[in-house]
Amino acid sequence: MYVCLGGLHVSSLPAEAIVHADSIFIGPGEDIFPAFLKDYKNGSPEKIYTNKKRNIEDIPPVRRDLIKRHLYLVPNSIVVSRGCPHHCDFCYKDAFFEGGKSFYTQRVDAALSEIDRLPGKHLYFLDDHLLGNQRFASGLFAGMRGMNRVFQGASTLDAILRGDLIEKAAEAGLRSVFVGFETLSPANLVQGNKKQNLGKDYQEAVKRLHGLGIMINGSFVFGLDCDDKDVFKRTVDWAVNCGLTTATFHILTPYPGTRLFQTMEKEDRILHRNWDQYDTRQVVFKTKGLTATQLKKGYDWAYSSFYSWNNIVKASARHDQIRHRIKHFAYAGGWKKFEPLWNFIIKTKGLNKMLPLLETILSNAKPKNNDIDTSPFPAIA
Repeated sequence: MYVCLGGLHVSSLPAEAIVHADSIFIGPGEDIFPAFLKDYKNGSPEKIYTNKKRNIEDIPPVRRDLIKRHLYLVPNSIVVSRGCPHHCDFCYKDAFFEGGKSFYTQRVDAALSEIDRLPGKHLYFLDDHLLGNQRFASGLFAGMRGMNRVFQGASTLDAILRGDLIEKAAEAGLRSVFVGFETLSPANLVQGNKKQNLGKDYQEAVKRLHGLGIMINGSFVFGLDCDDKDVFKRTVDWAVNCGLTTATFHILTPYPGTRLFQTMEKEDRILHRNWDQYDTRQVVFKTKGLTATQLKKGYDWAYSSFYSWNNIVKASARHDQIRHRIKHFAYAGGWKKFEPLWNFIIKTKGLNKMLPLLETILSNAKPKNNDIDTSPFPAIA
Protein backbone atom coordinates (compact mmCIF):
# COMPACT_ATOMS: atom_id res chain seq x y z
CA MET A 1 0.00 0.00 0.00
CA TYR A 2 1.31 3.43 -0.97
CA VAL A 3 0.75 5.96 1.86
CA CYS A 4 0.21 9.69 1.24
CA LEU A 5 -0.18 12.30 4.00
CA GLY A 6 -1.08 15.99 3.81
CA GLY A 7 -2.99 18.69 5.65
CA LEU A 8 -2.38 20.94 8.64
CA HIS A 9 -0.35 18.54 10.79
CA VAL A 10 1.87 17.42 7.93
CA SER A 11 2.46 20.97 6.69
CA SER A 12 3.41 22.15 10.18
CA LEU A 13 5.57 19.13 11.06
CA PRO A 14 6.84 17.60 7.80
CA ALA A 15 9.89 15.97 9.39
CA GLU A 16 7.63 14.16 11.83
CA ALA A 17 5.16 13.11 9.16
CA ILE A 18 7.57 11.89 6.53
CA VAL A 19 8.56 8.76 8.47
CA HIS A 20 4.94 7.59 8.32
CA ALA A 21 4.34 8.04 4.59
CA ASP A 22 5.74 7.32 1.15
CA SER A 23 4.88 10.84 0.01
CA ILE A 24 3.85 13.95 1.93
CA PHE A 25 2.15 17.13 0.74
CA ILE A 26 2.98 20.52 2.24
CA GLY A 27 0.41 23.29 1.93
CA PRO A 28 -2.70 23.36 -0.29
CA GLY A 29 -2.99 20.41 -2.65
CA GLU A 30 -4.70 21.77 -5.76
CA ASP A 31 -1.48 21.79 -7.80
CA ILE A 32 0.66 19.16 -6.09
CA PHE A 33 -1.72 16.22 -5.82
CA PRO A 34 -2.37 16.11 -9.60
CA ALA A 35 1.43 16.29 -10.05
CA PHE A 36 1.82 13.34 -7.70
CA LEU A 37 -0.78 11.30 -9.58
CA LYS A 38 1.10 11.89 -12.81
CA ASP A 39 4.41 10.91 -11.19
CA TYR A 40 2.86 7.85 -9.56
CA LYS A 41 1.40 6.71 -12.87
CA ASN A 42 4.85 7.05 -14.42
CA GLY A 43 6.42 5.07 -11.57
CA SER A 44 8.49 7.96 -10.18
CA PRO A 45 6.64 9.63 -7.26
CA GLU A 46 8.62 12.10 -5.15
CA LYS A 47 8.96 11.96 -1.38
CA ILE A 48 7.91 15.57 -0.73
CA TYR A 49 5.55 17.77 -2.71
CA THR A 50 5.42 21.46 -1.75
CA ASN A 51 2.63 23.73 -2.93
CA LYS A 52 3.68 26.56 -5.24
CA LYS A 53 0.50 27.67 -7.04
CA ARG A 54 -2.02 29.67 -4.99
CA ASN A 55 -4.94 29.87 -7.38
CA ILE A 56 -8.27 28.03 -7.39
CA GLU A 57 -9.92 29.82 -10.28
CA ASP A 58 -9.65 26.81 -12.57
CA ILE A 59 -10.08 23.85 -10.22
CA PRO A 60 -12.38 21.13 -11.59
CA PRO A 61 -15.87 20.63 -10.14
CA VAL A 62 -16.14 18.46 -7.04
CA ARG A 63 -17.14 14.84 -7.75
CA ARG A 64 -20.22 15.03 -5.56
CA ASP A 65 -21.62 11.89 -7.13
CA LEU A 66 -19.13 10.02 -4.93
CA ILE A 67 -20.65 11.42 -1.71
CA LYS A 68 -23.07 9.17 0.16
CA ARG A 69 -25.50 11.99 0.86
CA HIS A 70 -27.86 9.89 2.98
CA LEU A 71 -25.21 9.60 5.72
CA TYR A 72 -24.86 13.34 6.34
CA LEU A 73 -26.92 16.01 8.04
CA VAL A 74 -25.24 18.63 5.83
CA PRO A 75 -24.28 16.99 2.52
CA ASN A 76 -24.09 20.38 0.80
CA SER A 77 -20.87 21.59 2.40
CA ILE A 78 -18.91 23.87 0.11
CA VAL A 79 -15.68 25.90 0.11
CA VAL A 80 -15.27 28.81 -2.31
CA SER A 81 -12.07 30.34 -0.93
CA ARG A 82 -8.86 29.39 0.82
CA GLY A 83 -7.47 30.89 4.02
CA CYS A 84 -8.21 34.24 5.60
CA PRO A 85 -6.91 37.81 5.14
CA HIS A 86 -6.07 38.16 8.85
CA HIS A 87 -3.07 36.85 10.82
CA CYS A 88 -4.04 35.88 14.37
CA ASP A 89 -1.07 34.49 16.31
CA PHE A 90 -2.93 31.41 17.53
CA CYS A 91 -4.44 30.42 14.16
CA TYR A 92 -3.12 27.46 12.16
CA LYS A 93 -3.70 29.30 8.88
CA ASP A 94 -0.35 31.06 8.47
CA ALA A 95 1.57 27.84 9.08
CA PHE A 96 -0.44 26.02 6.41
CA PHE A 97 -0.16 28.81 3.83
CA GLU A 98 3.47 29.71 4.55
CA GLY A 99 5.42 30.84 1.52
CA GLY A 100 2.64 32.38 -0.53
CA LYS A 101 -0.79 33.97 -0.59
CA SER A 102 -2.85 33.09 2.45
CA PHE A 103 -6.24 34.17 1.11
CA TYR A 104 -7.72 33.71 -2.35
CA THR A 105 -11.07 32.80 -3.91
CA GLN A 106 -12.71 31.00 -6.78
CA ARG A 107 -14.25 32.94 -9.64
CA VAL A 108 -17.77 34.07 -8.77
CA ASP A 109 -19.28 32.30 -11.77
CA ALA A 110 -17.53 29.04 -10.87
CA ALA A 111 -18.75 29.24 -7.27
CA LEU A 112 -22.32 29.93 -8.42
CA SER A 113 -22.17 27.02 -10.85
CA GLU A 114 -21.08 24.73 -8.02
CA ILE A 115 -23.95 25.95 -5.86
CA ASP A 116 -26.43 25.50 -8.70
CA ARG A 117 -25.41 21.84 -9.01
CA LEU A 118 -26.29 21.15 -5.37
CA PRO A 119 -29.74 19.68 -4.71
CA GLY A 120 -31.93 20.79 -1.83
CA LYS A 121 -32.05 24.11 -0.06
CA HIS A 122 -29.39 24.18 2.70
CA LEU A 123 -25.71 25.05 2.21
CA TYR A 124 -22.86 25.11 4.70
CA PHE A 125 -19.91 27.27 3.64
CA LEU A 126 -16.78 25.94 5.37
CA ASP A 127 -14.65 28.93 4.37
CA ASP A 128 -12.59 30.50 7.15
CA HIS A 129 -14.00 33.91 6.21
CA LEU A 130 -16.82 33.94 3.68
CA LEU A 131 -17.00 37.75 3.70
CA GLY A 132 -13.22 38.21 3.53
CA ASN A 133 -13.09 39.52 -0.05
CA GLN A 134 -15.77 42.17 -0.44
CA ARG A 135 -15.84 42.15 -4.23
CA PHE A 136 -16.07 38.35 -4.44
CA ALA A 137 -18.64 38.08 -1.64
CA SER A 138 -20.82 40.82 -3.12
CA GLY A 139 -20.87 39.06 -6.47
CA LEU A 140 -21.54 35.70 -4.84
CA PHE A 141 -24.46 36.99 -2.77
CA ALA A 142 -25.93 38.89 -5.72
CA GLY A 143 -25.84 35.71 -7.78
CA MET A 144 -27.44 33.68 -4.98
CA ARG A 145 -30.45 35.95 -4.64
CA GLY A 146 -33.46 34.13 -6.01
CA MET A 147 -31.90 30.66 -5.59
CA ASN A 148 -34.09 30.05 -2.53
CA ARG A 149 -31.15 28.89 -0.42
CA VAL A 150 -30.51 29.06 3.30
CA PHE A 151 -26.91 28.89 4.34
CA GLN A 152 -24.44 29.10 7.20
CA GLY A 153 -20.93 30.49 7.15
CA ALA A 154 -18.21 32.37 9.03
CA SER A 155 -17.24 36.03 9.23
CA THR A 156 -15.25 38.49 11.28
CA LEU A 157 -16.61 41.38 13.31
CA ASP A 158 -15.10 44.03 11.07
CA ALA A 159 -16.74 42.56 7.96
CA ILE A 160 -20.11 42.47 9.74
CA LEU A 161 -19.81 46.10 10.79
CA ARG A 162 -18.35 47.46 7.54
CA GLY A 163 -20.64 48.61 4.71
CA ASP A 164 -23.70 46.61 3.69
CA LEU A 165 -22.10 43.26 2.88
CA ILE A 166 -23.85 41.46 5.74
CA GLU A 167 -27.20 42.76 4.48
CA LYS A 168 -26.40 41.33 1.05
CA ALA A 169 -25.55 38.02 2.68
CA ALA A 170 -28.86 37.99 4.54
CA GLU A 171 -30.77 38.74 1.34
CA ALA A 172 -29.00 35.79 -0.29
CA GLY A 173 -30.05 33.45 2.53
CA LEU A 174 -27.47 33.69 5.33
CA ARG A 175 -29.23 32.50 8.49
CA SER A 176 -26.40 31.55 10.85
CA VAL A 177 -22.86 32.89 11.17
CA PHE A 178 -19.77 31.83 13.10
CA VAL A 179 -18.06 34.89 14.62
CA GLY A 180 -14.67 34.91 16.35
CA PHE A 181 -15.25 37.22 19.31
CA GLU A 182 -12.45 35.28 21.11
CA THR A 183 -12.14 37.55 24.14
CA LEU A 184 -13.73 40.60 25.77
CA SER A 185 -10.28 41.94 26.76
CA PRO A 186 -8.50 44.45 24.47
CA ALA A 187 -5.15 43.40 26.01
CA ASN A 188 -5.83 39.79 25.05
CA LEU A 189 -6.73 40.86 21.52
CA VAL A 190 -3.34 42.55 21.28
CA GLN A 191 -1.59 39.41 22.55
CA GLY A 192 -3.38 37.28 19.97
CA ASN A 193 -2.78 39.81 17.16
CA LYS A 194 -6.55 39.90 16.66
CA LYS A 195 -6.34 43.40 15.18
CA GLN A 196 -9.62 43.13 13.30
CA ASN A 197 -11.51 43.03 16.63
CA LEU A 198 -9.73 45.92 18.35
CA GLY A 199 -11.98 48.92 18.88
CA LYS A 200 -14.98 47.14 17.39
CA ASP A 201 -18.40 47.34 19.03
CA TYR A 202 -19.27 43.71 19.76
CA GLN A 203 -22.82 44.51 20.82
CA GLU A 204 -23.47 46.58 17.72
CA ALA A 205 -22.41 43.61 15.58
CA VAL A 206 -24.78 41.36 17.53
CA LYS A 207 -27.60 43.87 17.16
CA ARG A 208 -27.00 44.13 13.42
CA LEU A 209 -27.03 40.36 12.94
CA HIS A 210 -30.13 39.84 15.05
CA GLY A 211 -31.88 42.65 13.19
CA LEU A 212 -31.32 40.67 10.00
CA GLY A 213 -32.59 37.43 11.55
CA ILE A 214 -29.13 35.82 11.56
CA MET A 215 -28.30 33.44 14.40
CA ILE A 216 -24.83 33.73 15.96
CA ASN A 217 -22.33 31.03 16.88
CA GLY A 218 -19.78 32.90 18.98
CA SER A 219 -16.22 31.64 19.38
CA PHE A 220 -14.27 32.36 22.59
CA VAL A 221 -10.74 31.49 23.73
CA PHE A 222 -9.76 31.06 27.39
CA GLY A 223 -6.22 31.11 28.72
CA LEU A 224 -4.79 34.27 27.18
CA ASP A 225 -2.38 35.97 29.55
CA CYS A 226 -4.76 38.66 30.82
CA ASP A 227 -7.53 36.22 31.76
CA ASP A 228 -8.41 35.90 35.44
CA LYS A 229 -10.62 33.53 37.42
CA ASP A 230 -13.74 35.58 36.61
CA VAL A 231 -13.29 35.42 32.83
CA PHE A 232 -15.51 32.35 32.44
CA LYS A 233 -18.60 33.80 34.14
CA ARG A 234 -17.98 37.19 32.55
CA THR A 235 -17.86 35.66 29.08
CA VAL A 236 -20.85 33.35 29.51
CA ASP A 237 -22.95 36.16 31.02
CA TRP A 238 -22.10 38.42 28.10
CA ALA A 239 -22.92 35.74 25.52
CA VAL A 240 -26.23 34.89 27.18
CA ASN A 241 -27.25 38.52 27.68
CA CYS A 242 -26.47 39.22 24.02
CA GLY A 243 -28.67 36.32 22.93
CA LEU A 244 -25.99 34.29 21.14
CA THR A 245 -27.64 31.13 19.87
CA THR A 246 -24.61 28.89 20.26
CA ALA A 247 -21.09 29.33 21.60
CA THR A 248 -17.86 27.47 20.95
CA PHE A 249 -15.33 27.70 23.77
CA HIS A 250 -11.64 26.84 23.44
CA ILE A 251 -8.62 26.55 25.68
CA LEU A 252 -5.79 28.51 24.07
CA THR A 253 -3.71 25.98 22.14
CA PRO A 254 -0.28 26.78 20.64
CA TYR A 255 -0.41 24.75 17.45
CA PRO A 256 3.01 23.96 15.95
CA GLY A 257 3.96 26.40 13.21
CA THR A 258 1.98 29.30 14.68
CA ARG A 259 3.55 32.47 16.06
CA LEU A 260 1.95 31.60 19.40
CA PHE A 261 3.86 28.31 19.51
CA GLN A 262 7.10 30.04 18.56
CA THR A 263 6.63 32.67 21.27
CA MET A 264 5.77 30.13 23.96
CA GLU A 265 8.64 27.89 22.95
CA LYS A 266 11.07 30.79 23.38
CA GLU A 267 9.56 31.50 26.80
CA ASP A 268 9.81 27.79 27.76
CA ARG A 269 6.04 27.56 28.25
CA ILE A 270 5.32 24.49 26.12
CA LEU A 271 4.56 21.62 28.51
CA HIS A 272 4.85 18.72 26.06
CA ARG A 273 4.48 17.65 22.44
CA ASN A 274 1.74 15.07 22.81
CA TRP A 275 -0.25 16.35 19.85
CA ASP A 276 -3.29 14.23 20.78
CA GLN A 277 -3.92 16.70 23.59
CA TYR A 278 -3.64 19.76 21.34
CA ASP A 279 -7.40 19.75 20.84
CA THR A 280 -8.40 23.10 22.47
CA ARG A 281 -9.87 21.11 25.41
CA GLN A 282 -6.62 20.48 27.31
CA VAL A 283 -4.02 22.79 28.87
CA VAL A 284 -0.71 22.18 27.07
CA PHE A 285 1.25 25.29 28.10
CA LYS A 286 2.39 27.09 31.25
CA THR A 287 -0.39 29.52 32.11
CA LYS A 288 -0.01 33.01 33.60
CA GLY A 289 -3.19 34.60 34.91
CA LEU A 290 -4.79 31.27 35.80
CA THR A 291 -3.56 27.92 37.03
CA ALA A 292 -3.93 24.99 34.65
CA THR A 293 -6.61 23.54 36.93
CA GLN A 294 -8.56 26.80 37.02
CA LEU A 295 -8.38 27.05 33.22
CA LYS A 296 -9.61 23.51 32.60
CA LYS A 297 -12.39 23.68 35.20
CA GLY A 298 -13.47 27.10 33.97
CA TYR A 299 -13.61 25.90 30.38
CA ASP A 300 -15.75 22.91 31.35
CA TRP A 301 -18.00 25.14 33.45
CA ALA A 302 -18.48 27.62 30.59
CA TYR A 303 -19.89 24.93 28.32
CA SER A 304 -22.19 23.44 30.96
CA SER A 305 -23.39 26.88 32.06
CA PHE A 306 -24.00 28.36 28.62
CA TYR A 307 -25.96 25.29 27.50
CA SER A 308 -27.96 24.92 30.71
CA TRP A 309 -31.72 25.05 30.16
CA ASN A 310 -31.88 28.19 32.26
CA ASN A 311 -29.40 30.05 30.05
CA ILE A 312 -30.88 28.70 26.80
CA VAL A 313 -34.25 30.14 27.85
CA LYS A 314 -32.65 33.38 29.05
CA ALA A 315 -30.66 33.88 25.83
CA SER A 316 -33.72 33.05 23.72
CA ALA A 317 -35.72 35.70 25.55
CA ARG A 318 -33.22 38.39 24.51
CA HIS A 319 -34.72 38.46 20.99
CA ASP A 320 -37.48 40.98 20.28
CA GLN A 321 -39.47 38.71 17.99
CA ILE A 322 -41.33 35.66 19.24
CA ARG A 323 -40.42 33.49 16.27
CA HIS A 324 -36.73 34.29 16.74
CA ARG A 325 -37.01 33.27 20.38
CA ILE A 326 -38.54 29.96 19.33
CA LYS A 327 -35.90 29.40 16.64
CA HIS A 328 -33.14 30.14 19.15
CA PHE A 329 -34.62 27.78 21.71
CA ALA A 330 -35.15 24.99 19.16
CA TYR A 331 -31.68 25.30 17.63
CA ALA A 332 -29.66 25.64 20.85
CA GLY A 333 -31.73 23.12 22.79
CA GLY A 334 -31.91 20.61 19.98
CA TRP A 335 -28.20 20.89 19.25
CA LYS A 336 -26.78 20.42 22.74
CA LYS A 337 -29.46 18.87 24.97
CA PHE A 338 -30.29 15.77 22.94
CA GLU A 339 -26.85 14.32 22.22
CA PRO A 340 -27.91 10.69 22.99
CA LEU A 341 -30.63 11.05 20.37
CA TRP A 342 -28.14 12.44 17.83
CA ASN A 343 -25.79 9.53 18.55
CA PHE A 344 -28.65 7.09 17.91
CA ILE A 345 -29.58 8.83 14.65
CA ILE A 346 -25.95 8.73 13.50
CA LYS A 347 -25.57 5.04 14.35
CA THR A 348 -28.78 4.16 12.53
CA LYS A 349 -27.69 6.19 9.48
CA GLY A 350 -30.71 8.45 9.67
CA LEU A 351 -28.89 11.78 9.94
CA ASN A 352 -29.97 13.10 6.56
CA LYS A 353 -33.63 12.67 7.54
CA MET A 354 -33.11 15.56 10.00
CA LEU A 355 -32.10 18.01 7.26
CA PRO A 356 -35.67 19.23 6.61
CA LEU A 357 -35.92 20.14 10.30
CA LEU A 358 -32.68 22.13 10.08
CA GLU A 359 -33.92 23.92 6.97
CA THR A 360 -37.21 24.75 8.69
CA ILE A 361 -35.43 26.26 11.69
CA LEU A 362 -33.15 28.34 9.47
CA SER A 363 -35.80 29.43 6.96
CA ASN A 364 -37.90 32.57 7.00
CA ALA A 365 -35.76 34.26 9.61
CA LYS A 366 -35.82 37.69 8.03
CA PRO A 367 -37.61 40.06 10.41
CA LYS A 368 -40.89 41.83 9.72
CA ASN A 369 -41.54 45.28 11.10
CA ASN A 370 -44.84 44.21 12.65
CA ASP A 371 -43.41 41.08 14.30
CA ILE A 372 -42.35 42.77 17.52
CA ASP A 373 -43.32 41.45 20.92
CA THR A 374 -41.76 42.30 24.26
CA SER A 375 -43.77 39.82 26.34
CA PRO A 376 -41.98 37.20 28.46
CA PHE A 377 -40.55 34.13 26.75
CA PRO A 378 -43.45 32.03 25.45
CA ALA A 379 -44.10 28.50 26.63
CA ILE A 380 -42.70 25.79 24.39
CA ALA A 381 -45.11 22.91 23.98
